[in-house]
Amino acid sequence: MAEMTVELVAVEQRLWSGSATLVSAQTTEGEIGIMYGHEPVLGQLIEAGVVAITTADGERVVAAVHGGFLSVTGTTVTILAESADFAGDVDVEAAKAVLAETTEDLEAIAIAKGQLRAVERA
Repeated sequence: MAEMTVELVAVEQRLWSGSATLVSAQTTEGEIGIMYGHEPVLGQLIEAGVVAITTADGERVVAAVHGGFLSVTGTTVTILAESADFAGDVDVEAAKAVLAETTEDLEAIAIAKGQLRAVERA
């Protein structure tokens, strides 16, 4: 299967970079799947969204993303997120606690929801 270059970048750091065969992301227009040769597109990522990358080795990288953009050319995908957490790094109990105890911090609630969605999809 043809491979493309993918970068997952948050404001603070590059989280993942490498070759992949498939990228799926949640955008404001709906969920999109990207494979090699996809038409160029620029999409806005949803708040509390999930990005899943299938690497060239067949591994699955799943991250919770909070806002940002997805840029696609025929051979590259760049995901620029405001913040992102790998599903494996999410403290599930802490995210659940944020949802149970927080009522006014809408950004914290959205981030916690995205983290839990990423864990579910991993």
